[in-house]
Amino acid sequence: MTGIDLSENLEDYLETILELEKINKVARVKDIAEHRGVLRGSVTGALKSLAEKGLINYEPYSFITLTKKGAAVAGEIDRRHRVIKNFLVHVLQIGHETAEHNACRMEHAMDRTVVDRLVAFIEYIDDCPRTDAQWLDGFACHRQGTKAAANCTTCMKKSVEKHGREKDSR
Repeated sequence: MTGIDLSENLEDYLETILELEKINKVARVKDIAEHRGVLRGSVTGALKSLAEKGLINYEPYSFITLTKKGAAVAGEIDRRHRVIKNFLVHVLQIGHETAEHNACRMEHAMDRTVVDRLVAFIEYIDDCPRTDAQWLDGFACHRQGTKAAANCTTCMKKSVEKHGREKDSR
């Protein structure tokens, strides 16, 4: 996906730098350590590795910024995270905090091909007119143990009518 082999830890550092740049235009070792909940000494090794890969501009005791290449990689990591979290919250109806924690783990633990396919599926769900609020409400009922089958016929009729009207109005 990114063409660069990064560990989960280094991906997390890139995400942190991206977040800090959005807020402060630059990142500092102190801010990165605080954001990640690690010691400053731990940050230095990761920054050196990211700099060697050409992903950040880093000199000891100076500000840290993403390179153009680093910004592209960090942006893609951030996009994967947001899309997965959105899926967990809005489709699977998981709480925000749990979704955040799991999205972070999933974005790293899953094979990139699988993540790409999941992202494509989520984007499809977002774009497809057949997956409207009724569809998600039906899933909520199913998840809570309420059999939605009785409502399926009515739902299908409404969906067919709705899409027929939309088609006719084009």
